[in-house]
Amino acid sequence: MLHFNWLAILSTSLIPLVVGFVYYNPKVMGTAWMRVTGITPESAAGANMAKVMGLTWLLGILLSTFFLPVVFHAMSVTSLVAPEAGVTDPNATQDAADFLAKYGRKFLSFRHGALHGVIAALFGIWPVIGITALFERRGWKYTAIHLGYWVITFALMGGVICGFGAN
Repeated sequence: MLHFNWLAILSTSLIPLVVGFVYYNPKVMGTAWMRVTGITPESAAGANMAKVMGLTWLLGILLSTFFLPVVFHAMSVTSLVAPEAGVTDPNATQDAADFLAKYGRKFLSFRHGALHGVIAALFGIWPVIGITALFERRGWKYTAIHLGYWVITFALMGGVICGFGAN
C-alpha cells in the first residue's frame, strides 16, 4: 500500500513562492509582467506581503494535494473498490492491496510527475488563464507570461510529489 509523505506535500507547497520569486524578478519576467498588468513598482510596494505569501503558501497546499491523484495513478484503484451504498465486496480491499503491492510503485519518478505537471498546466491552467485574459481584454503576452510560470511551477510540483512523495 502507498503511504504519502505529507512533509513532501507541505514543502512542495512552497514551490509557487520560490518559482514566483525567481520568475517574476525584474531580471527574468517581472518587468514584462508589470508592463502587461499595469502594476508599477510603487503600487507593488504597497502590498501586504506577509498576507500575500501566507495565502500563497496555503493555496500551494491545495495545489500540492491536487497533484496526488494526478501523479499517483494507483490512487484510482482504491477508489474503484471503495464501498458504495449497498454494494460491498469483502474481497475488494484485499484485491486492491494485492494489485497495489504488484503495480503501485510504477511510474513513481520525478520525470513522470513533471510530465503530468506540464500536462495539467497546459490543459487545466492555460484555458483558465486564457478565458480570464479574454474577458479582461488582456493580450497574448499576458497569457504567455502566466502560463510560463505555471508550467514551471506545476512541472516542479508534480515531479517532487511523484518522485519523493510516496514511500
